[in-house]
Formats: sequence, C-alpha cells, structure tokens
Amino acid sequence: MYGTVARFRLKPGMEAELIKLNQEYQGLQIPGMRAEYIYRMDANPNEYYMVVLFESREAYHSNAASPEQDERYRKFRALLEGDPEWHDGEVVHAMA
Repeated sequence: MYGTVARFRLKPGMEAELIKLNQEYQGLQIPGMRAEYIYRMDANPNEYYMVVLFESREAYHSNAASPEQDERYRKFRALLEGDPEWHDGEVVHAMA
C-alpha cells in the first residue's frame, strides 16, 4: 500500500464545510483508493491530520494527476488557512 499523511489547519468555522465536502465524496469510486481518515487533534482543535491509502504508488500518483482530483483538491484547499503539509510514503506495516 501507498499513501499520504497530511497536516492542515482549517479556516475558522469551516469544520462543518469539511464534513459536508467529505460526505459528498463518500460514494466516489476512486481507482485504487482503500481508505481515508481525518483526525482532529485534542491539543489544538483547529489542527487536523488526514491519512489516505491506495493499493499502490501507481494508483496514488494516477489519482493525484487526474483533473477530477485537482477539482476536489481545490474545493478542499479553499477551506484551509494555508497549504497542507504532505508526507507521502509506502506503508510498511498495517494491523487491522
């Protein structure tokens, strides 16, 4: 598996919009996508971490290069105080 961990901060009052946006994407069938998790931090409720998992590096990069993902990203980015901090990499261990 391959994916990203992103750290981001929402603009004030945008949490409901983030939830609404993610609900819109619930039914999408993005090729190779396996999971997405968004965490709100206890220490700073305006700070979030998002984990997105794909079946392979190729599927991840194919999605990232798609016009559809660019459109989704632009809607997401409009809710943020600044650019997300991205950390891409291969999953070397998972326990479910």
